[in-house]
Amino acid sequence: MKKTILITLALILALTALACGSQNKTPAEPVRVAALAGPTGMGLAYMMQDMQDNYQVEILTAPDQVTAKVLSGEVDIAAVPINLASVLYKKTEGEAQVIAINTLGVLYLLETGNSINSIEDLEGKTVYSVGQGSTPEYIFQYLLDAYGLTGKVNVEFIADGTELIAKMKDGSAEIALLPEPHVSVACAQVETARVALKINDLWAAKNDTQVVQGVYIVRKAYLESNKKQVDAFLKDAETSATKVVTEADAAAVIAAQGIIAKEPIAKRAIPNCNICLIKGSEMKDTVAAMLKVLFDANPKSIGGAMPADDFYYVGNPS
Repeated sequence: MKKTILITLALILALTALACGSQNKTPAEPVRVAALAGPTGMGLAYMMQDMQDNYQVEILTAPDQVTAKVLSGEVDIAAVPINLASVLYKKTEGEAQVIAINTLGVLYLLETGNSINSIEDLEGKTVYSVGQGSTPEYIFQYLLDAYGLTGKVNVEFIADGTELIAKMKDGSAEIALLPEPHVSVACAQVETARVALKINDLWAAKNDTQVVQGVYIVRKAYLESNKKQVDAFLKDAETSATKVVTEADAAAVIAAQGIIAKEPIAKRAIPNCNICLIKGSEMKDTVAAMLKVLFDANPKSIGGAMPADDFYYVGNPS
C-alpha cells in the first residue's frame, strides 16, 4: 500500500514539474527588425505598437545604418530600398534574401504653377530632383527615354528633400521630383505647390509591372533556422500594413513610433505611399522586373549583376 502511495506521489510530482516547466518556458527571442524612417518603415507601425513581445523593431535614418546592421548580423529582417536589397545580396554572397515588397512607388512630380499637365510639357524645362545615383534618377531617366524626352529635359540634382523644398519656397525651383513624405511637406509648406504628375501612372502607361520602392529582406542563416518565425513575420507585417492604410489612427501610430515625425504629414502622406505586402511568386516577378530596369540604367546600382533565383524567398505565397 505504502509503495503504491509513493509511486502515485512521484507521478504527481513529475507531472507538476512538467506543467511548471511548460508554463515557465522561456519564450522565443523576438525577431530583430531594422527599417528606415519614411515610407519603407511605415507598414511596420502597428507591429511596433501591438506586437512588441514578438518583434524588436529599430527605426533608422540612413540606408548605410541598415546596411551595417545587416552585414554585422545585428538584425534578422530589414526593410530596405529595392536596389539596396540586391546590393546586400551581392555583398553577402547570397546571404540576404528578399521575402516581400512593402512599398510601391512613392515618387511625384510637383510644380509651383499650372504649366505641367503631361510629361511632354517638361520639354525644354528644368526638373530639380533628389536621389542622384539611386532609384529616383533611374526611374525618371527610364520615363524620359520611354516618352522620347531624352536630352530634352534638364535635370539638376539637389542633395536632399529639405533643401529642394527650400528652393521651392524661394522660387528657385519651379518643378521638383520628390518622394513621400517630402511631397506632403512641400504641399503643406509651399502655398503654390501641387502634384502635377504621378510617376506611378506614367510608369504604368509604358510598363507591364509596378514601380517597387521598398522590400523586406532576411538573413539566409536566420531563415534556414527560423522559417516559422519568418512566415509569421510576413503575416503580421501584412496585418500591420493593412491597418496603416485603413485605420483612422494610423497617422498617430506612425508618428508615435518615430517613423514620420509629424502626425499631419503622416496623415497626408499615407494615401500616396502605396504601403503593401506582396510576397510569393508575384513578389519575385515584380522585383525582378524592377531590378532589370535599374540594371539597364546602371548595373552598379544593384550590385553589378542581376541576382540569381536564390535571392527570392517564395515559400509562403498564401
